[in-house]
Amino acid sequence: MNRVNVMNLDRILPPFSPLLRWALRSKQAQREAQFSGVSLAPGRVVFLGDSITEWTAWEDWFPELPTTNRGIGGQAITHIHARLATAIHEPKAISLLIGTNDLHGLGQSTDVDSIAEQMSSLVREIRRMAPDAALLINSVMPRSSHFRERITRLNVHYRRIAEQNEAIYVDLWPVLAGSDGSIRPEYTADGLHLSIEGYRAWVSALRPHLIAPGR
Repeated sequence: MNRVNVMNLDRILPPFSPLLRWALRSKQAQREAQFSGVSLAPGRVVFLGDSITEWTAWEDWFPELPTTNRGIGGQAITHIHARLATAIHEPKAISLLIGTNDLHGLGQSTDVDSIAEQMSSLVREIRRMAPDAALLINSVMPRSSHFRERITRLNVHYRRIAEQNEAIYVDLWPVLAGSDGSIRPEYTADGLHLSIEGYRAWVSALRPHLIAPGR
């Protein structure tokens, strides 16, 4: 998909968010039911987020770690907050990537400050449930340049939230963004989701924080 089409996707997606939310709900409910129906072992690295987290095999990227994939496509911050009980049980570490769906209308608000407030509440609850786990707060990934300014402002909040909650802020823009602030074309097929090379770049940013002395 070329840059023009990616830009068009980001411009037309917000008006269709109510329909997309309805279309995704059945699949989301099925995955949530799966999470509720199994016991989560302690001591695992939990990857928590939306479709970008869901659509890869974390056990293959980190074969030396016990991993659990708790990503669900189409979800926003409030959805993650509502299902923390099925995602967190004495984890070794948590990688949290969430917020891009809020920006185009799948959450409670598209307002950057409101999204940041929701994220702050989510992170505080995660910290309460897992005070000893390493908590990695991933920046919202670049999309098309249409979203650049809003994502940049949101990530300023995310960095602050990480500092306030003794979490690690993982800035993904140096590894994923091009000079114009959009995601590099080789890292995505649609301007939002990652290609295999995109995942490789993300993993390169996560690895130093997950594979470290004492972890």
